[in-house]
Amino acid sequence: MRIARFELDRSDDPGPRLGLLQGEALLDLTLLAPDLPRDLPALLAQGSRARERLEAVAAGKRSGIALADARLLAPLRPGKCLAIGLNYRDHAEEMGTPLPRHPIVFTKQSTAAQGPFGPIHLPRVSDQLDYEGELVCVIGRRCRHVPRDRAVDVIAGYCVGNDVSVRDWQKRTGQFTMGKSFDTHAPFGPWLVTADEVPDPHALTLTTWVNGEQRQSSNTSQLIFDCFDLVTHLSQAFTLEPGDLIFTGTPAGVGAAATPPRFLHAGDRVRVEIEGIGAIENAVIPEPDSTAFID
Repeated sequence: MRIARFELDRSDDPGPRLGLLQGEALLDLTLLAPDLPRDLPALLAQGSRARERLEAVAAGKRSGIALADARLLAPLRPGKCLAIGLNYRDHAEEMGTPLPRHPIVFTKQSTAAQGPFGPIHLPRVSDQLDYEGELVCVIGRRCRHVPRDRAVDVIAGYCVGNDVSVRDWQKRTGQFTMGKSFDTHAPFGPWLVTADEVPDPHALTLTTWVNGEQRQSSNTSQLIFDCFDLVTHLSQAFTLEPGDLIFTGTPAGVGAAATPPRFLHAGDRVRVEIEGIGAIENAVIPEPDSTAFID
Protein backbone atom coordinates (compact mmCIF):
# COMPACT_ATOMS: atom_id res chain seq x y z
CA MET A 1 0.00 0.00 0.00
CA ARG A 2 0.92 3.61 -0.52
CA ILE A 3 -0.33 6.01 2.13
CA ALA A 4 -0.26 9.73 1.38
CA ARG A 5 -1.01 12.80 3.47
CA PHE A 6 -2.72 15.57 1.56
CA GLU A 7 -4.86 18.69 1.57
CA LEU A 8 -7.76 19.78 -0.61
CA ASP A 9 -8.98 23.21 -1.66
CA ARG A 10 -12.22 23.14 0.28
CA SER A 11 -13.55 25.43 2.99
CA ASP A 12 -15.47 22.91 5.10
CA ASP A 13 -12.53 20.62 5.92
CA PRO A 14 -9.26 21.72 4.33
CA GLY A 15 -7.07 20.12 6.98
CA PRO A 16 -4.57 17.34 6.36
CA ARG A 17 -6.01 13.89 5.71
CA LEU A 18 -4.64 10.49 4.80
CA GLY A 19 -5.37 8.63 1.61
CA LEU A 20 -4.56 5.35 -0.08
CA LEU A 21 -3.07 5.73 -3.53
CA GLN A 22 -4.74 3.67 -6.22
CA GLY A 23 -3.45 4.45 -9.69
CA GLU A 24 -3.82 8.19 -10.16
CA ALA A 25 -6.41 8.57 -7.40
CA LEU A 26 -6.45 8.88 -3.62
CA LEU A 27 -9.01 7.04 -1.51
CA ASP A 28 -9.83 9.56 1.22
CA LEU A 29 -9.61 7.76 4.56
CA THR A 30 -11.38 10.64 6.30
CA LEU A 31 -14.52 9.64 4.42
CA LEU A 32 -14.00 5.92 3.89
CA ALA A 33 -12.51 5.00 7.27
CA PRO A 34 -13.44 7.78 9.73
CA ASP A 35 -12.65 5.45 12.64
CA LEU A 36 -8.96 5.51 11.75
CA PRO A 37 -6.60 8.28 12.94
CA ARG A 38 -5.88 11.16 10.56
CA ASP A 39 -2.27 11.13 11.74
CA LEU A 40 0.10 8.57 10.19
CA PRO A 41 2.18 7.77 13.32
CA ALA A 42 -1.03 7.07 15.24
CA LEU A 43 -2.28 4.95 12.37
CA LEU A 44 0.96 2.94 12.31
CA ALA A 45 0.77 2.44 16.07
CA GLN A 46 -2.54 0.58 15.64
CA GLY A 47 -0.66 -2.21 13.88
CA SER A 48 -2.67 -5.08 12.42
CA ARG A 49 -6.05 -3.51 13.22
CA ALA A 50 -5.30 -0.52 11.00
CA ARG A 51 -3.73 -2.74 8.38
CA GLU A 52 -6.87 -4.85 8.06
CA ARG A 53 -9.04 -1.75 7.85
CA LEU A 54 -6.88 -0.26 5.10
CA GLU A 55 -6.98 -3.49 3.15
CA ALA A 56 -10.78 -3.44 3.33
CA VAL A 57 -10.85 0.12 2.00
CA ALA A 58 -8.46 -0.78 -0.81
CA ALA A 59 -10.66 -3.72 -1.81
CA GLY A 60 -13.81 -1.61 -1.93
CA LYS A 61 -13.47 -0.56 -5.59
CA ARG A 62 -14.45 3.01 -4.71
CA SER A 63 -13.69 6.04 -6.83
CA GLY A 64 -11.18 8.45 -5.36
CA ILE A 65 -9.87 11.99 -5.55
CA ALA A 66 -7.73 12.69 -8.58
CA LEU A 67 -4.11 12.92 -7.50
CA ALA A 68 -3.79 16.12 -9.53
CA ASP A 69 -6.49 17.75 -7.36
CA ALA A 70 -4.67 17.10 -4.08
CA ARG A 71 -1.67 18.85 -2.55
CA LEU A 72 0.65 16.20 -1.22
CA LEU A 73 2.23 16.96 2.16
CA ALA A 74 5.07 15.33 4.02
CA PRO A 75 3.60 11.94 4.98
CA LEU A 76 4.04 12.77 8.68
CA ARG A 77 5.64 15.12 11.17
CA PRO A 78 8.47 12.98 12.56
CA GLY A 79 9.04 12.52 16.25
CA LYS A 80 12.71 11.77 15.64
CA CYS A 81 14.40 12.51 12.33
CA LEU A 82 17.64 10.51 12.37
CA ALA A 83 20.21 10.56 9.61
CA ILE A 84 23.38 8.72 8.69
CA GLY A 85 26.52 10.28 7.27
CA LEU A 86 29.01 8.76 4.82
CA ASN A 87 26.99 5.57 4.39
CA TYR A 88 27.89 4.87 0.74
CA ARG A 89 31.42 3.82 -0.05
CA ASP A 90 31.70 6.10 -3.10
CA HIS A 91 30.45 9.11 -1.12
CA ALA A 92 33.02 8.58 1.64
CA GLU A 93 35.71 8.36 -1.04
CA GLU A 94 34.61 11.55 -2.82
CA MET A 95 34.66 13.41 0.50
CA GLY A 96 38.17 12.10 1.26
CA THR A 97 37.03 10.37 4.44
CA PRO A 98 37.93 6.86 5.67
CA LEU A 99 35.08 4.35 5.64
CA PRO A 100 33.28 4.51 8.99
CA ARG A 101 33.59 1.59 11.39
CA HIS A 102 30.25 2.47 12.96
CA PRO A 103 27.25 4.41 11.63
CA ILE A 104 27.77 8.17 11.80
CA VAL A 105 24.50 9.34 13.34
CA PHE A 106 23.14 12.88 13.48
CA THR A 107 19.69 14.40 13.76
CA LYS A 108 17.63 16.67 11.57
CA GLN A 109 15.14 18.63 13.63
CA SER A 110 11.45 17.86 13.03
CA THR A 111 10.91 21.46 11.85
CA ALA A 112 13.12 20.67 8.84
CA ALA A 113 10.39 18.41 7.45
CA GLN A 114 9.03 19.54 4.09
CA GLY A 115 6.53 18.14 1.64
CA PRO A 116 7.58 16.18 -1.43
CA PHE A 117 6.96 19.13 -3.75
CA GLY A 118 7.34 22.07 -1.38
CA PRO A 119 10.12 24.67 -1.72
CA ILE A 120 13.60 24.40 -0.24
CA HIS A 121 14.82 27.65 1.31
CA LEU A 122 18.18 29.07 0.31
CA PRO A 123 19.25 30.36 3.76
CA ARG A 124 19.85 34.05 4.24
CA VAL A 125 23.01 33.10 6.22
CA SER A 126 24.71 30.84 3.66
CA ASP A 127 25.20 30.22 -0.05
CA GLN A 128 26.55 26.66 0.38
CA LEU A 129 23.31 24.76 -0.09
CA ASP A 130 23.64 21.13 -1.18
CA TYR A 131 21.43 18.13 -2.02
CA GLU A 132 21.65 14.49 -0.88
CA GLY A 133 19.16 12.02 -2.36
CA GLU A 134 18.37 9.26 0.14
CA LEU A 135 16.17 6.29 0.98
CA VAL A 136 14.16 6.99 4.14
CA CYS A 137 12.97 4.27 6.53
CA VAL A 138 9.82 4.90 8.56
CA ILE A 139 9.49 3.13 11.89
CA GLY A 140 6.12 1.48 12.51
CA ARG A 141 6.42 -0.10 15.96
CA ARG A 142 7.73 1.07 19.31
CA CYS A 143 10.89 -0.92 19.88
CA ARG A 144 14.24 -1.14 21.66
CA HIS A 145 17.22 -3.52 21.36
CA VAL A 146 16.01 -4.90 18.04
CA PRO A 147 18.06 -7.86 16.74
CA ARG A 148 18.92 -7.64 13.07
CA ASP A 149 16.63 -10.51 12.11
CA ARG A 150 13.67 -8.63 13.65
CA ALA A 151 14.46 -5.21 12.17
CA VAL A 152 12.25 -5.89 9.14
CA ASP A 153 9.30 -6.26 11.54
CA VAL A 154 9.56 -2.70 12.88
CA ILE A 155 9.98 -0.82 9.58
CA ALA A 156 6.55 0.32 8.40
CA GLY A 157 7.80 1.36 4.99
CA TYR A 158 9.93 3.67 2.91
CA CYS A 159 9.98 7.14 1.37
CA VAL A 160 12.20 9.17 -0.91
CA GLY A 161 14.15 11.89 0.90
CA ASN A 162 16.60 14.72 0.35
CA ASP A 163 19.02 15.41 3.21
CA VAL A 164 19.49 19.05 2.25
CA SER A 165 22.72 20.38 3.78
CA VAL A 166 24.21 23.80 4.50
CA ARG A 167 27.85 22.87 4.13
CA ASP A 168 29.63 25.75 5.87
CA TRP A 169 27.36 25.41 8.92
CA GLN A 170 27.81 21.63 8.83
CA LYS A 171 31.60 22.03 9.00
CA ARG A 172 31.72 24.62 11.79
CA THR A 173 32.01 21.92 14.45
CA GLY A 174 32.31 18.15 14.65
CA GLN A 175 28.52 17.91 14.99
CA PHE A 176 26.39 18.00 11.82
CA THR A 177 23.02 18.93 13.33
CA MET A 178 23.03 22.70 12.72
CA GLY A 179 24.02 22.38 9.07
CA LYS A 180 21.42 19.67 8.49
CA SER A 181 18.40 21.12 10.29
CA PHE A 182 17.44 24.38 8.60
CA ASP A 183 13.70 24.69 8.04
CA THR A 184 12.48 22.96 4.82
CA HIS A 185 15.73 20.96 4.55
CA ALA A 186 14.19 17.50 4.98
CA PRO A 187 11.74 17.05 2.12
CA PHE A 188 10.41 13.50 1.89
CA GLY A 189 7.57 11.48 0.44
CA PRO A 190 5.77 11.48 -1.88
CA TRP A 191 3.98 8.86 0.22
CA LEU A 192 4.79 5.96 2.52
CA VAL A 193 5.25 2.73 0.57
CA THR A 194 4.57 -0.08 3.02
CA ALA A 195 7.35 -2.57 3.58
CA ASP A 196 5.45 -5.47 2.05
CA GLU A 197 5.62 -3.68 -1.32
CA VAL A 198 9.42 -3.39 -1.14
CA PRO A 199 10.73 -6.97 -1.26
CA ASP A 200 14.35 -5.85 -0.96
CA PRO A 201 15.07 -2.27 0.18
CA HIS A 202 18.74 -2.91 -0.57
CA ALA A 203 18.32 -3.35 -4.33
CA LEU A 204 16.78 -0.03 -5.39
CA THR A 205 18.13 2.42 -7.96
CA LEU A 206 18.49 5.97 -6.60
CA THR A 207 18.90 8.96 -8.93
CA THR A 208 19.14 12.71 -8.29
CA TRP A 209 18.79 15.44 -10.91
CA VAL A 210 19.37 19.19 -10.63
CA ASN A 211 17.60 21.17 -13.35
CA GLY A 212 17.30 17.96 -15.36
CA GLU A 213 21.02 17.15 -15.12
CA GLN A 214 21.78 13.81 -13.44
CA ARG A 215 24.03 14.36 -10.43
CA GLN A 216 23.68 11.10 -8.48
CA SER A 217 23.09 7.56 -9.69
CA SER A 218 23.54 4.56 -7.43
CA ASN A 219 21.81 1.62 -5.81
CA THR A 220 20.92 0.96 -2.19
CA SER A 221 22.94 -2.25 -2.47
CA GLN A 222 25.94 0.07 -1.97
CA LEU A 223 24.93 1.07 1.57
CA ILE A 224 27.74 0.40 4.07
CA PHE A 225 25.23 -0.07 6.90
CA ASP A 226 21.88 -1.18 5.51
CA CYS A 227 18.41 -0.38 6.85
CA PHE A 228 18.34 -3.36 9.19
CA ASP A 229 21.83 -2.61 10.53
CA LEU A 230 20.72 0.93 11.30
CA VAL A 231 17.57 -0.11 13.17
CA THR A 232 19.60 -2.51 15.29
CA HIS A 233 22.32 0.06 15.99
CA LEU A 234 20.03 2.96 16.83
CA SER A 235 17.72 0.90 19.01
CA GLN A 236 20.60 -0.07 21.28
CA ALA A 237 20.70 3.53 22.50
CA PHE A 238 17.10 4.72 22.49
CA THR A 239 13.53 3.71 21.89
CA LEU A 240 12.30 3.98 18.30
CA GLU A 241 8.66 4.96 17.93
CA PRO A 242 6.04 4.92 15.16
CA GLY A 243 6.71 7.78 12.76
CA ASP A 244 10.42 8.12 13.48
CA LEU A 245 12.47 8.59 10.30
CA ILE A 246 15.90 7.28 9.33
CA PHE A 247 17.58 9.06 6.40
CA THR A 248 19.94 6.25 5.42
CA GLY A 249 22.71 8.19 3.65
CA THR A 250 23.57 9.48 0.19
CA PRO A 251 25.77 8.19 -2.65
CA ALA A 252 28.47 10.04 -4.56
CA GLY A 253 27.67 13.09 -6.65
CA VAL A 254 26.93 15.79 -4.07
CA GLY A 255 27.64 19.37 -5.03
CA ALA A 256 30.26 19.93 -2.32
CA ALA A 257 32.52 17.23 -3.81
CA ALA A 258 32.68 18.79 -7.29
CA THR A 259 35.62 20.95 -8.43
CA PRO A 260 34.63 23.71 -8.13
CA PRO A 261 31.72 22.98 -5.76
CA ARG A 262 28.28 23.02 -7.38
CA PHE A 263 26.00 24.42 -4.72
CA LEU A 264 22.30 25.08 -5.26
CA HIS A 265 20.95 28.51 -6.22
CA ALA A 266 17.54 30.13 -6.16
CA GLY A 267 15.54 28.84 -9.12
CA ASP A 268 17.14 25.39 -9.16
CA ARG A 269 14.93 22.29 -9.06
CA VAL A 270 16.08 19.10 -7.37
CA ARG A 271 14.43 15.78 -8.19
CA VAL A 272 15.16 12.56 -6.32
CA GLU A 273 13.71 9.28 -7.55
CA ILE A 274 13.97 5.80 -6.05
CA GLU A 275 12.90 2.71 -7.95
CA GLY A 276 9.64 1.30 -6.64
CA ILE A 277 9.07 4.19 -4.21
CA GLY A 278 8.45 7.30 -6.29
CA ALA A 279 9.96 10.75 -6.71
CA ILE A 280 10.07 14.09 -4.95
CA GLU A 281 10.90 17.39 -6.62
CA ASN A 282 11.62 20.66 -4.83
CA ALA A 283 12.36 24.16 -6.10
CA VAL A 284 15.00 26.26 -4.36
CA ILE A 285 13.75 29.72 -3.35
CA PRO A 286 15.31 32.53 -1.30
CA GLU A 287 14.39 32.22 2.35
CA PRO A 288 11.26 34.40 2.72
CA ASP A 289 11.26 37.45 4.97
CA SER A 290 8.32 35.91 6.81
CA THR A 291 10.62 33.33 8.44
CA ALA A 292 11.70 36.03 10.94
CA PHE A 293 9.09 36.12 13.71
CA ILE A 294 8.56 35.87 17.46
CA ASP A 295 5.35 34.31 18.79
